[in-house]
Amino acid sequence: MKILFIGGTGNISSAVSQMAIAKGIDLTLLNRGQRPSIPGARTLSCDITNELAVADALCDKTFDCVVNWIAFTQSDVARDMRLFAGRTGQYIFISSASAYQKPPTSPFVTESTPLRNPHWEYSRNKIACEEMLMQAYRESGFPVVIVRPSLTYNTLFPIALGGWGCFTLAQRICDGQEIVVHGDGSSLWTVTHADDFAKGFIPLMGNSTATGHSFHITSDELLTWNQIYSTIADALHCEAKIVHVPSDFIVSIYPELEGTLLGDKSHSAIFDNSKIKAFVPGFVATIPFREGVRRTVDWFNKNPARKTIHQRENDILDTIIASFRKAG
Repeated sequence: MKILFIGGTGNISSAVSQMAIAKGIDLTLLNRGQRPSIPGARTLSCDITNELAVADALCDKTFDCVVNWIAFTQSDVARDMRLFAGRTGQYIFISSASAYQKPPTSPFVTESTPLRNPHWEYSRNKIACEEMLMQAYRESGFPVVIVRPSLTYNTLFPIALGGWGCFTLAQRICDGQEIVVHGDGSSLWTVTHADDFAKGFIPLMGNSTATGHSFHITSDELLTWNQIYSTIADALHCEAKIVHVPSDFIVSIYPELEGTLLGDKSHSAIFDNSKIKAFVPGFVATIPFREGVRRTVDWFNKNPARKTIHQRENDILDTIIASFRKAG
């Protein structure tokens, strides 16, 4: 099976790329080459935003499946439809579970849960992409499949506050500094290791019965946010000094956090994985968070240069804590 990944070396996609290679899939990665490539994969060094250059690089190549890991706007998917219509048997769009209804009318999430997010432009753009692609499927048969990851981790900590893809929050925990958990920390959430996501994702590639469908792929393990942060601290062999701050208060200080909090993580989410299990018999997530986050810590420890600290994130946490205490 010939597969093209646009991207393919990120937090989720690198795990999928590695598993695809291990399964003998003929994988090509189209990206700018700014990250180490995946051993065993072919590489087309090209910027996907340069449509003419991509068309030249693709030449007369065809694929059983094209996956775009880095499409965020309607212009991105419109370009992809021009590039890959007639060139691929399947096109998988990576959307986001944050596209599901916010605020939710129910914590139970299925693929038929309405898509609406007034709090986060990122999510609204993903919804618009989905609508454009599904219209193309209905009108011209463009072979789209939509996949909505939730909070999926591998080489980063799946957190709501404290930095993304860095070691800032982990270092605060190690240093005995306070960290912020939104709300009272009791809302339910799901975090999924990228290796588990890959187990459900790879069998969708080239699966013609999946065409026209949408899926989320998550763990069935439910954790509170208090448990998530405490488990991270346990993996670091430290104690988490948690300060609970209401999401609305946080957003009043930092409006840019409205999307990730009010538009996503401040609400309980319980994902029903019946659909992906029906299309991928035998799929089950097997990596509990206590094990997966230890892998993340090990990844950082293997190369201390990865432990980047973002002072901006430290300043945000310190300001939230100080402002909350000042407010009484």
